[in-house]
Amino acid sequence: MNDDEPVLLHTEGHVLHITLNRPRALNALTHSMVRGIGEALTLAAEDDTVTAVVIGGAGGRGLCAGGDIRSIYEDARAGRRASVDFWRDEYRLNARIARFRKPYVALMDGIVMGGGVGISAHGDVRIVTERSRVAMPETGIGFIPDVGGTYLLAGAPGELGTHLALTGRAVQAADAILCGLADHFVPSQHLADLTSALARCATPGEVVDTVRRYATDAPEGELAAHRAWIDDCYAAETVEEIIGRLEKSGLPAAKEAAAALLTASPTALKVTLAAVRRAAHLSSLEAALDQEFRVSCRAFTGHDLVEGVRARIIDKDRTPRWRPAEPGDVTAAEVARYFAPLGDQELGLAAT
Repeated sequence: MNDDEPVLLHTEGHVLHITLNRPRALNALTHSMVRGIGEALTLAAEDDTVTAVVIGGAGGRGLCAGGDIRSIYEDARAGRRASVDFWRDEYRLNARIARFRKPYVALMDGIVMGGGVGISAHGDVRIVTERSRVAMPETGIGFIPDVGGTYLLAGAPGELGTHLALTGRAVQAADAILCGLADHFVPSQHLADLTSALARCATPGEVVDTVRRYATDAPEGELAAHRAWIDDCYAAETVEEIIGRLEKSGLPAAKEAAAALLTASPTALKVTLAAVRRAAHLSSLEAALDQEFRVSCRAFTGHDLVEGVRARIIDKDRTPRWRPAEPGDVTAAEVARYFAPLGDQELGLAAT
């Protein structure tokens, strides 16, 4: 194990540990990291002595803050296509995690956003702590939730997933569990003891039982108390109607949500709303990832992704100049274009 590598592997007892090792970048994913995680899964699948895989992040601040947004920005500006190749492999990895035949334990401690959700929330044992902040914040940079995020959020109770997808809001442990993004709450101070105990588990059943033994009730969340206005406002047909309902609700939390939507990319908002609603009717995660790949490819060649990253990450002036600037100016035809087939460039996961 080379501590300079972006993905570290080590075996402890019956567990193969995968540690994302870019702490200064909050373990943001690169293409080589995606490949490294895939290679680790191959090792675990072929080794009969490995009972489970545990994935975590180095540095103590989070599992993973998402994809390497700066590199995507530079790629798009230069007219290259490396980001498309990255997404192709990343989404395949997301599907592989969901179908992995041994317990895949994700330690979702600290920041878990975007691509970090993709390598954790599709696992079958997902652990959050009091430090967890889980989000799909793509609309704020002119992008659309991906890595299977639309499929996960479409399955959340009521309109909670729509709320999180559009606003990009980060949720803590209890709300992550409520929305189906996590399974168990374990206080961060007990994670080391938990991982040591997992090393002694010789069967998948023992892995699950051990996690349950360390799990406890999460501190009370916020979303359950807001279900009434969230379900009412986000049930509207269009982004414009949703914003209107939020603003007219008279509730501070709803007005705060409206304000968040008014700062996001109008195009990203409209495509995200369509993507989540379409995902609710898709038959599998693979079908959703195929859809997300189409959307991501179209966003990559659009204006708002580059502009959003410039405003948030590069120049940090936080004044993106969206094009179009208003939701009402984003046509239905433009939204539909994001979902059009890619021909021989399709991801094709649902067909395999």
